Amino acid sequence: MAGGLTEKQFAHRVYDSLQALSCPLVQDLYLQEDESMLELLCRPSVLRTDILTWICRRINPKFGASKVMSAESKDPDGLEKKMAAIGQDLMLCKADDLDLIKGNASPQRQLQFLEQLCDVIPGFRKSAGHRTGVEMLLSEVFAAENLPHLREMLQPALDPWPAHIEVLHEVSEWAQKPREEFPDVSDLLQSTQTELEQLQLKCDFLNSDEQNPSAFSPSSLRLAAADLQQQMMTFSHLYETDLRVYCSRDAPSFSTETDIFQRVHQKLLACNTELEMHKEITEVSGSVNEETKHLQTQPRYWSGVEKHTLPDQLEEITQRIENVVSQLNT
Repeated sequence: MAGGLTEKQFAHRVYDSLQALSCPLVQDLYLQEDESMLELLCRPSVLRTDILTWICRRINPKFGASKVMSAESKDPDGLEKKMAAIGQDLMLCKADDLDLIKGNASPQRQLQFLEQLCDVIPGFRKSAGHRTGVEMLLSEVFAAENLPHLREMLQPALDPWPAHIEVLHEVSEWAQKPREEFPDVSDLLQSTQTELEQLQLKCDFLNSDEQNPSAFSPSSLRLAAADLQQQMMTFSHLYETDLRVYCSRDAPSFSTETDIFQRVHQKLLACNTELEMHKEITEVSGSVNEETKHLQTQPRYWSGVEKHTLPDQLEEITQRIENVVSQLNT
């Protein structure tokens, strides 16, 4: 036996190779017993001949052409001779070895011949675990010990819920917390207004500089910096040209507590703070605008078993109120 396998194990391996090759003649058989596989592959039958013909066509696509079929109609053994010729070309058998082709040889020799033919099929890679996951799952499900469980699944004792009951159950679960997922727009606007007021309270400099409208003016900042630069350049030039000869002491050093630096620093800080506030306000306004747009266009509120947009929901509520009022008046 090949690799110490028994005839049944060898037949199982060849059968798995045919499944890995997606042979349509064995894919729908779902054989589980090794003995059934051995009988399929080694006993003469029309199905065995068809499987061998399919393998030869995979090896040589020209096998089974019209000329070959016309020759077979004249010679009863024409098809078997063509298969034997392919086997001879592959050095797997002799041209007159028709017993091997018809299935009259020993099982060991037939299985070895079939396995060698499968190995030369283009694109086939033999491996110990070449069976796909789907095939292994089907083999497990249709195993003899699992058939009682399969029948129980196909015919359950408790019938499942009807489709409309399942839909109502899912709707009831989603309808329990619509406000938690989609807060009311008025609550969202109110919380945004509160956050803006708290942010304004934290910016004390806004209230202190109300009387100075140019506190955040970029032109005022540029003017202060240019004024400082001009004064320093004028003094430096005057000192070098006129005052140095009359001074017997070292050149004066500028104090770090000069008021102009403090003013420049304050204006820079105020300008940066204002830019950050404008950025945050723009982002918050964009978020509020986007959320309001979604409330107007996207269905978020349940009515019955369907979701509706906010305008549709308000229109429906208004219509209900008008109907109730009209009934009370009548």
